[in-house]
Amino acid sequence: MNIYGRTFDSRMMIGTARYPSPAIMQAALAAAQPALVTVSLRREAAGDKAGSAFWALVREAGFPVLPNTAGCHSVAEAVTTAHMAREVFGTPLIKLEVIADSDTLQPDVFALVEAARILCNEGFEVLPYTTEDLSVCERLAEAGCNVLMPWGAPIGSGLGLNNRYGLKALRARFPDHCLIVDAGLGVPSHAAAAMELGYDGVLLNTAIALAGDPVLMARAFAEAVAAGRRAFEAGAMEPQELAVPSTPVLGRGFA
Repeated sequence: MNIYGRTFDSRMMIGTARYPSPAIMQAALAAAQPALVTVSLRREAAGDKAGSAFWALVREAGFPVLPNTAGCHSVAEAVTTAHMAREVFGTPLIKLEVIADSDTLQPDVFALVEAARILCNEGFEVLPYTTEDLSVCERLAEAGCNVLMPWGAPIGSGLGLNNRYGLKALRARFPDHCLIVDAGLGVPSHAAAAMELGYDGVLLNTAIALAGDPVLMARAFAEAVAAGRRAFEAGAMEPQELAVPSTPVLGRGFA
């Protein structure tokens, strides 16, 4: 997986929220071996000692950090949070979220494009959380985003890929962009399905953090992502409407 010139062996990114304990979070990260670990940064926690200790704990896990503007509802808020994140973590990478609706956590695509344009012009390497809408993704690409992260389903819902057709069309429209399914994956088979569509990676959090055994689930997702990618590279057979015998009938005896 290539993200703004950085190459990663893993094709999975994992969030750091809602784990039963910091120790379980670290064990889950170790089991998954993700490319990047996302961390949410909010203004109110910028100087908080507990927040600083948590960020240090994440860094101790040894994985590159992807700061996140989660919870932002305006362009100004997202841009300010991104600047703070760059200062705290020392990376130009930013997962850009601008939320429109508190119930579905759907992106505000208009504010998202505006914020992406501002941040790209300021030297950020933006990974925007967006819908699978082609026109929105085209505007994000025009703004300078080399990575696009459409949702599979609403954040934390675990519904999987709600619009396989839309995601497949997006992959066809942007063959040279890094595409990552972000949000809504609930079980490893959802991640495998995304990879079988040709996506470069997946980003998830809740499905691992709230599992009965987060460490085992993290390992299961990692295996599913790898299997799905191998299946895509192998080339799947075309579906058939009728049965096609695998055993030839040539030479079969007739009464």
